[in-house]
Amino acid sequence: MIAISVSEYAYGSAEGTLSHAHGWTQSDTFWILSVWVFFQAGIAFPAGWLRERGILTARRAMFIGAVLSLLGFVALGHLDNVPAALCGFGVVGGIGSGLVYATCINMVGKWFPERRGAKTGFVNGGFAYGALPFIFVFNYAFNTRDFDEVLDLIGVYVLIVVAGCAWFFKDPPKNWWPADVEPPLTAGGAQKPAVGLAKNPPAVRQFTPKEAIRSGVLPLMWMSVVLTAGVSIFGISFQVDFAKEVGFGPLVAASSMGIMSVVNGVGRTAVGWLSDLWGRKTTLVLVIVVLGLAQFGVLWAGDLHSQWLFLLFAFLSGLGGGAFYPLFAALTPDYFGENYNASNYGLVYSGKLISGLFGGGLGSMVVSAWGYNGAYLLAGGISLVAAAFTLLLHQPGRTRLRDVAANPRPISREMT
Repeated sequence: MIAISVSEYAYGSAEGTLSHAHGWTQSDTFWILSVWVFFQAGIAFPAGWLRERGILTARRAMFIGAVLSLLGFVALGHLDNVPAALCGFGVVGGIGSGLVYATCINMVGKWFPERRGAKTGFVNGGFAYGALPFIFVFNYAFNTRDFDEVLDLIGVYVLIVVAGCAWFFKDPPKNWWPADVEPPLTAGGAQKPAVGLAKNPPAVRQFTPKEAIRSGVLPLMWMSVVLTAGVSIFGISFQVDFAKEVGFGPLVAASSMGIMSVVNGVGRTAVGWLSDLWGRKTTLVLVIVVLGLAQFGVLWAGDLHSQWLFLLFAFLSGLGGGAFYPLFAALTPDYFGENYNASNYGLVYSGKLISGLFGGGLGSMVVSAWGYNGAYLLAGGISLVAAAFTLLLHQPGRTRLRDVAANPRPISREMT
């Protein structure tokens, strides 16, 4: 996850050099990122479907993702033609990163069902703060003379790290439960469930993707992801450009994005842990509200030309803009069970493929038409609408929170 983070979270810092080197417009570069996001998110469901049927193993998915990610960076560095770059980095590279992302996120929830929030947040955080060194590389050591060599080397780095990790990937059996942890008791049992399980009770049964959709909850989660991820991608794509537009130097621009990247990643870990204590839904609503308010704050700081305020709201934007991902990833098996989680979360996460279009490509059109003021106001408003949608989420089939049921048919302690 650390290795593939450069593809999304450092892209905004490389946009200027890529535009000059290839002769692209700003809109061209961000449509390439939008296509990348579309396929990075879109591959999650088909990959999950293949994995659940034993056609695609976790290790094989990682190997394929490593190779495709390398090809994506090579294409970004050597193809001047916009449609070719869209196919090379956007389609091929996006599928590669998506295979790695989906495999990592789905696997961690299976291995740690009793601490899903904290563990999912920790792994998901790598997708943000892993980009930190590359943000500064792209702002200070990335120019039209050597940009293609730098991108080639980054592609090789991603290949080596992801392929090396792939050797150790293996899914647990379905319904697996850790041998050293007592499974939660059913309602009416003598033992009170742990705080995390009381706040986030396991699913009442195992929902297939069709059943999850028919419940009405999964489509609502999908819409929340569409809106929230769109705002997050907008911030990632345009924060550096906005900082330069209002007169902040390259250090402030790079630092603001670096802060966003680090807090984005660390925040995913922190809120995952907090969600085990406070409840997944409550934590998610708070995170999305923070994301929306941060958009207004970034705009305000830019209008005041206050660097410290800009960095402060970049901090909050990074916190909100990444923390919701692991919460949705943990909420999906909480609501629908673990057996079909790869497919169910693939459907939820596919909302990001729509977000990529209006967060990056359409975002650049809004900036051109309304300026940064209009774009940031719109982004903040969209985030608050997403928070309202999230308030409507509920666990299918459960009427009372205190009716905590056991993990549906957990594997016995002897079967490890």
